[in-house]
Parts: sequence; C-alpha cells; structure tokens
Amino acid sequence: MPLHPQVKVVLDLMEKAGPPMHHLSPQQAREQILAMRATKGDPEPVGKVEDRVIKAATGDIPIRIYTPNGRGPFPILVYFHGGGWVVGSVDTVDASCRAFTNLANCVTVSVEYRLAPEHKFPEPLDDCYAATRWTALNAASFHGDPARIAVGGESAGANLAAAVALMVQERGAPSLVHQLLLYPVTNHASDLPSHKANATGYFLTTEMMGWFWNHYLRNEADSENPLASPLRAKRLQGLVPATIYTAEFDPLRDEGAAYATKLREAGIAVEYKCYEGLIHGFMGMAKVVDPAKKALADAGAALRKALA
Repeated sequence: MPLHPQVKVVLDLMEKAGPPMHHLSPQQAREQILAMRATKGDPEPVGKVEDRVIKAATGDIPIRIYTPNGRGPFPILVYFHGGGWVVGSVDTVDASCRAFTNLANCVTVSVEYRLAPEHKFPEPLDDCYAATRWTALNAASFHGDPARIAVGGESAGANLAAAVALMVQERGAPSLVHQLLLYPVTNHASDLPSHKANATGYFLTTEMMGWFWNHYLRNEADSENPLASPLRAKRLQGLVPATIYTAEFDPLRDEGAAYATKLREAGIAVEYKCYEGLIHGFMGMAKVVDPAKKALADAGAALRKALA
C-alpha cells in the first residue's frame, strides 16, 4: 500500500520543523521534539490528572496519573514514552495517555524516566521497573487494581515495557497481565529488511536509530543484553500476553514482527498487526491521520479486553 496521503502532510511539516535529530545535540533534539508534539489545542478530558514524584532506590521519579470517570478500583496501564531513550517526556505522550485512559477505562501511570546519554542503560529501565513496582504497591492510593496491571509504550518506550516484562518474569514481581508494545525497538542489530527498505524518508531513519543506540548503551556488550535487545532473550516462556503493532513504512517494522513471532513460538498469546500506509510514531498522529486514529482505537480496545 502507498504511504497514506495524510501521513505525507505530516512528513512535510516535520521536514520544516528543523534538521534531523541525529544532527543535533540531545538537548537540541529534546527541544525540537517537544515543539513538534501533537498535543495541540484542547486535550481530551479525563476524570482526573495528577502529577506525583515517587521515591525509589534509583532516586525520585516523576509520574503523571490519569484516572477515568467513574468508581474504581480501575485496571492500570504503566506507560513509557518513546524518543530513543534520549528525547520525549510525559508531555509528548499526553494525548495517547488520555486516550488509553478513556478507551480502556483504566488508570494510566505515565513515567518520566531518566534519559540518555546522561543516564545510560540500564538506568532508564531501572526507573521504569521501579515505577511499575511502586504502582503495584500503591495502587489503592489512586483507585487502581494491583491485580490488573499492564505495561506499555511506544518505540523506545515499548522496548522498556518489554524489558520490564522480562524483569518481572525473572524476579516474579510485580504481577502483570499484559504488555502493549507499539512499534517497539527489540534489537540493536539493524539487519532486517525493513531497516534497508525504510532507511530514509519516513521520519525515523536507520541512521537516527544508530544515534539513539549510541547514546543509550554503555558499550558493545550492552547490545547483547536481552533487557536492551528483547529479541535476543533466550527464555520467553511465562511472559504475559502481548499486543504488538507496527507500521508499514518503519525501519523497526520487522523487528517488531520478529518479536511477535518469537513470543508465539514460546507459547505466549500475541495480537500482532502491521498498519499499512503508516510510519513510525503513528499513535501521536491520531488527531490528523485517520488510520492512526483507528489504530489508537484498536489498541484501546485490545487493552480494555486484556485488562477485563
């Protein structure tokens, strides 16, 4: 299928926003992505939005809690923003978190984990695991149900969600019921066909992914660690079910598909879909790209079902 015409409009606007991120310093890239974020105009209303700072062994971690209307206890989605572990924040996924809160009738806990290169692997992941554990232990404080917790994220955030699920499998706590992985990063190697077919021209590029990885990892050995590259995990049995969505024109498409296949081979229930005509980051385009809006609704419905 050709690139969706509404996506082409978004790409043209992105091109005018400034140089590619991998030509900038991390701080310049953060400022650019914040200016580009799709959360423009009036935000989608939810029952309540609360910013907190939680205490963890890794230090103070800011979180944003979205609560739906109605009476709890509600199921919980712990959500990690994308941005290659270098850029992004709870603000850049505000629209997605509001949508999931309403679509899945869940509390969404959005995590402001520390960013690379100031904080390299595994520090951002340590924050995400600590925030997930805190959520389970403190669910009652925000009308959440600790027996119904999912982790999720976009891109690098989906990488972190997958890694948190692996940590839970290994450590036995906290209890999870699902992982929502939206166009996930699953492997340091850029050797699958989509990395070549979609290397340039569709917002995220293979070169940009190299820039992100170089900022995130401490050394080459980290690239082999399944908590950085979940596709390299040798034992997947016992992981929670997954919903994995990818985009046709995304260099990460095939590694997301490969992770879905590997989970299925390990006996894990997986809902996988590749959205034709879309590019990386499509969840943030739901306000202006019709099939992205449909994908967001699909993800919300899958999450609602998983948390039921």
